[in-house]
Amino acid sequence: MSQSSATNSEDGSKRTNNESVAVDSVIDFKGKHFGLESTSEDSDDYLVSGSEGTMIDVERFCHADYRIEQYAHSVLDFSSQYGIDLSISYTAPNITGRPSKYPEYGDFPQTFAMRTYGAWWDRAPSRLKEIQPQNVSEIPAEDFIAKTWICLWEDKEFYTKPLYIPSRARRFTPPLKRIQLPTKTIRLEFNHQRLHYYTEIDAVLLSGKKFNTRNMQHLLDYYERQRKGSILCKLQNMKFRPICRDNYQNRLQHFLMHDLDKFISVLSDVQIQSIQHQQQQQVQSPSTDEIKISKIGLKNMPFEIMLKIFSYLDLKSLFRVGAVSRFLYDVSTHPLLYSELNLKPYWHLASTELLSTLAKRATILKKLDMSWCGCTVQTISPTEFKKFIQQRGDSLTHLRLNSTKFLNASCIDTLGIVCDNLKELSLRNCSPSPPLLNFSCLANLKNLERLDLFQTVIESDLLLTMLENNPKLKHLNLAFCSVAVNMDDVAQHIAKYNKQLISLDMWKAHFLSAQGLLVLSNCHNLEEIDFGWCLREASLGDSLREFLTQCTKLKKLFLAAVRGLTDRDLEYIANLCPNLEQLDLMGVLGISKERYIDILQKCAKLQLLDLCFCDNIMDYDVALWSRTFKVDIKSCQVPNDFR
Repeated sequence: MSQSSATNSEDGSKRTNNESVAVDSVIDFKGKHFGLESTSEDSDDYLVSGSEGTMIDVERFCHADYRIEQYAHSVLDFSSQYGIDLSISYTAPNITGRPSKYPEYGDFPQTFAMRTYGAWWDRAPSRLKEIQPQNVSEIPAEDFIAKTWICLWEDKEFYTKPLYIPSRARRFTPPLKRIQLPTKTIRLEFNHQRLHYYTEIDAVLLSGKKFNTRNMQHLLDYYERQRKGSILCKLQNMKFRPICRDNYQNRLQHFLMHDLDKFISVLSDVQIQSIQHQQQQQVQSPSTDEIKISKIGLKNMPFEIMLKIFSYLDLKSLFRVGAVSRFLYDVSTHPLLYSELNLKPYWHLASTELLSTLAKRATILKKLDMSWCGCTVQTISPTEFKKFIQQRGDSLTHLRLNSTKFLNASCIDTLGIVCDNLKELSLRNCSPSPPLLNFSCLANLKNLERLDLFQTVIESDLLLTMLENNPKLKHLNLAFCSVAVNMDDVAQHIAKYNKQLISLDMWKAHFLSAQGLLVLSNCHNLEEIDFGWCLREASLGDSLREFLTQCTKLKKLFLAAVRGLTDRDLEYIANLCPNLEQLDLMGVLGISKERYIDILQKCAKLQLLDLCFCDNIMDYDVALWSRTFKVDIKSCQVPNDFR
């Protein structure tokens, strides 16, 4: 059983279909291998394991007759976190080991906090559309022997926020699927669209029965039986062996090419005769009109209509329908159906063989998303990915490789040389600190409109060169950028070469001064800006006023923990931002209550206002403002009955 001990948690469930997932974590439990048990009981007792016991037989496997529980040993990978790697505050490794704060309730840096909450990021100007939306939503656990993934639990029900949420920590214990295959690795996905605010997780606990690895052959036999269908299993039990005559392959091919249609036609005639016979028996009057039966099938439909129908299928369904008949195979392998490929939902199935197959079908590939592929087990070789890009990368316009671990220097070189038509490049969480990849060849890209380097370490000179070579850039994400990158230099290059910029994310990037803020005022098309934890000067002077005066299209302005803000700066926001929809002032101190009211009155389009950890305001005041101005105001412990 997988359990999450969470503080400030409102929902720890999985996503439903067509909803974005903001963070994933792959967690390892060292040493022991578990056969998981399903349970939905909530308990505050952590350890129920024993030190002694016998082994019992379940499905011919030997398990201990006692349950053992183990906390997460390590985090193998994650997609995002609130903290930075150079700190221990709000980082993913904090969920390892025993709970450090549970059952206490509050805000604790010793926990794992996630970067986003709610649907606000999907409503921002920088929002991303999913490439070829898929109908797959699973969170598996990994079988440590067969290296396969099995879905343990997913929430498919529509979530509605309860009217009252108690202010206390809770344990989330979903009913897991009972499996006999042992596991020690689980992967968690969180649907942040259901979260009211930042959620913190303290620990993850895996519970089950210890598996006896000495009985390995029974496990392998069981796994092999699971892979076979019912017919194949029956034939195997009957010890069926087909008679293989000479030249049987040619005979089968001849039958498929020349006699299969005749065989189907005979079956159709027999079926038609049977239908006519049944209808004649039901006729009581001899004057019944003649029955006309037309033979119209899928082959009679225009090919364009078939392509349109197949365009609604996800990738797995396309492969399945292609196994039905030769005609459906020809339709399902048409290049137009593979102009956009989204392998992110199939991260656990992506392999070198799959890439080789897709390379034959996707001859006009435009968009590719391989995020999370090869994140735990190296199922995709860098050589095969490089070969795939060499074959199909010249037409690519959108490429997302978030949290991919198979990339090496040769892959990056190939991307920079072959994919010269790229308009979007996303490399989130691809290169840790110190950097292991050389991105120098990316300087060859000159058509980028979106560049996402969230939590990816890159050299300062290369970043500046990329900004200079891509004047059409509209969306730039440098959150968690390397400390070696000077944000003032970045701001100067943006103001000079990227004046069409619409969104800029510098959240927790290296120090940006008031001078850097001032030069960004040359980007008049800016609609979204995130300076959270980045502007750390004691005073901003007139730089914020100049920035807001020139950038009148702002819809999203995040100024979390900007200590230099004053009442005068908030007056500028109220008077100069008529289109503002989202405003984050979390942790801003020394602001009077009247300035917040001024913003609420003058920013008529405001939908979100974050005032957590701000002083000089009372919770009841915030609740009253939220109800009066119809704005979602985030504040610490606002009574639920006043929302």
